[in-house]
Formats: sequence, C-alpha cells, structure tokens
Amino acid sequence: MAVTRRSILRVRVGGVQAHELATPYPTVTLDTPALEAARLLTEHGRPGLIVVDENQHPTAVLPGSQVLRGMIPRYVQEDPALARVMDEGWADHMCDELADKTVRDLMPEERVTLPVVNPDDTVLEIAAIMAANRSPLVAVLETPGKSARLIGAVNVAQLLGRILPGA
Repeated sequence: MAVTRRSILRVRVGGVQAHELATPYPTVTLDTPALEAARLLTEHGRPGLIVVDENQHPTAVLPGSQVLRGMIPRYVQEDPALARVMDEGWADHMCDELADKTVRDLMPEERVTLPVVNPDDTVLEIAAIMAANRSPLVAVLETPGKSARLIGAVNVAQLLGRILPGA
C-alpha cells in the first residue's frame, strides 16, 4: 500500500478521542468574585473562562471582553472617544470597578454558550462542533448529559496541531 498524505493523516488523527485531547481549563462559578476571574484570565493567558455550576457542569463562557466592560464606565463604552480625555490616574484604578462584582454581574444578557463534546467524540466530531458553533473552544464532559462534570477543554490550536501535517 502506498503511503499518501491522506493515509498519514488518518494514522495521526484516527482513533484519537476528546478525553485524550482535553486539558485543564480555568473555571469560575457565577458567584466567583470578578477580580478573581480577571486574575485567572491573566494568569492563564486565556481569552475567556468556562462558567460551571455547583456540579462542575459547564453552563457558559465568560469572555474577557465582558470583564473589561465591567471595568469601564458605560458612558465611555458608548463613546470611546471619551477615554482620550480621562485622567491617566483613573486608569490606575480601573480594577476598583470590579471590587464588589461577581461573575454573575459580568455575564452578558445573551450568554455565550460553550459547545460540549463527549469523552469518546473523535477529532472530526470535535472539529465539526467547533465549526458549527464558531467556537475556538469545546468543553469535554465525563459522560453525556446535562449534569456531567467537566474533564477539560480542547481549543482550536490543540485540534489543528493534531490535524495539520508536520505540526
């Protein structure tokens, strides 16, 4: 049998399941203090955090942009040109705006749903779910179901690293 690029990809990717690709990902609950969420974003270099319920089941994504929205006055968000005239000393205290807030306060009205996959889903299934949901991240659950615990997450860079030849 001739070895082709397609057969090489099949060998590299075939048989890999979601639970093998899943890596730990920072999570928060709706009651997590907003400052703690902001620190997790920066410490882990993530664009967002997975929001879990009391059973560690993922319910949503807290985008980092929502953390910023919680720090910047609404009038500046509505007219970003006003940021130019604000005192730089104010910028040193932007995080103070998060002091009495929780993740619940930062969540957008229309929550960003986090796509989930089962532990035995394949690379192609993961890719299809990411593409269909336009999501750079999927949560991997222990078992199928609405109360299953989070194992970890797979991001698009990990997935592409598995799929791309020579990666």
